[in-house]
Amino acid sequence: MESKVSIIVPIYNVEKYLARCIESILNQTYKNIEIILVDDGSPDNCGEIVDEYQRFDSRIVAIHKKNGGLSDARNVGMVSATGEYIFLLTVMIGLTEGLSNISLT
Repeated sequence: MESKVSIIVPIYNVEKYLARCIESILNQTYKNIEIILVDDGSPDNCGEIVDEYQRFDSRIVAIHKKNGGLSDARNVGMVSATGEYIFLLTVMIGLTEGLSNISLT
């Protein structure tokens, strides 16, 4: 069985880029992933977007927390991670196709 990869995405005030980022993860050819979306108290609609994607795909874990900053959001995501590998991702970057496959080889 393929190793599970936990992809942790801290989210704060990135509504404009969030869907593109999540779609870039969902479109990966490597499918044994969990996507941990940590809404760090974002004042925009990020929380609602995260919840909608969680309803759409069972690999997505939505976490909502009070704003504590980037490192805190990543740490909260890491506590929830169940994968053998952890991939920290920034919303503004997203994943190019096949990036997670390359990272595992």
